[in-house]
Amino acid sequence: MSAMRLPSGVYHETYTQDHSWWQTRFVWLRMIGLFVILFLVVPQIFGGYELSVANRIGYTILATLGVQLLIGFAGQVTLGHMAFVAIGSFTSALFTLNVNQAFPVLGEMGITYPLSMVLAMLTSGIWCVIFGLPSARVKGFYLIMTTMAAQFITVDFVITHYISQAGGRGISFSLPPGTIKFGPWAIRTDLEAYYLMLILVIVSIVFIGNLMRTRIGRAWIAIRDNDIAAEVLGVNVVRYKLLAFFVAGALAGIAGSFWNSTLFAVSPEYFSFSESLWLVGVVLIGGIGSNYGTVFGAIYLTLIAELVQPSLKFILPDLALKTSYVKDMIFGLSIIVFLLLEPKGIAYRWSRIKDYIHLWPFSY
Repeated sequence: MSAMRLPSGVYHETYTQDHSWWQTRFVWLRMIGLFVILFLVVPQIFGGYELSVANRIGYTILATLGVQLLIGFAGQVTLGHMAFVAIGSFTSALFTLNVNQAFPVLGEMGITYPLSMVLAMLTSGIWCVIFGLPSARVKGFYLIMTTMAAQFITVDFVITHYISQAGGRGISFSLPPGTIKFGPWAIRTDLEAYYLMLILVIVSIVFIGNLMRTRIGRAWIAIRDNDIAAEVLGVNVVRYKLLAFFVAGALAGIAGSFWNSTLFAVSPEYFSFSESLWLVGVVLIGGIGSNYGTVFGAIYLTLIAELVQPSLKFILPDLALKTSYVKDMIFGLSIIVFLLLEPKGIAYRWSRIKDYIHLWPFSY
């Protein structure tokens, strides 16, 4: 009888244990090892170019989290999300420059940039809600057209002709060294931006992961699966849809504010419509409805473009010089390949690999 009461495998006695992020000792060790590699090993091994690529991956993750929330978790299509990243970037940059000029003490204390990031989140979130209002009445193709309009109205009209030229700066302007500071921590190099990127990515992913476990997250999933059934069950569909747009816009604001710390310059050309499509591609390739998918998709698309570019110098030297064309070609081919061979994305394949490892040697 005692043998029958022995535990078998992983079991939980409380609800907290069942919903913990890391449920076994093996997962704890694996994640601790990952943090050690990211925070200690990578900065020691890689130099400026590799860290700049890592920062671009982190920026893509931050920008795509909002797209993943809307498409993967709330079921709302968006094709103009880069517009809200642009709003966050310009809001953060203009606030930082103007406040540092008016109140130099705040800039020296390193308070301006954190405040600008919060303001960027609020501004991008509200702006995203404005273009999310039609989701209360329309969906599908019509919502796609609305989000596309957000891209063209925001970037091509409002930012290019008005916001970017505030103060007579012209379409693009730069942020002087030392402008971006978190308290005493001034961000001047790719290494310092890398640490900031890691912190923002981890906090954002943990926030979204925990949010999806709450009543709000369950309401979003219910709306995604069947909005009529969700409304019958008492879910305020309009309110939760607009809340999804606000949170997605706030995440875009974080991405735009972080982008300023990597280039120290702001220009509308960084937020084109093709970049909005790029974010949707990250979600499709990485996996819809998964934070893992956001990370995997950003890593794949960024690295594949960096790896293919040098090889083209030997095969097609003329094409290798046209970086934008190569990036678009890789993006299109990747979408086709994944839709044909792995339509559920990299995250699904990763989950299957984990299941195989956990069930070994009985993984059949």
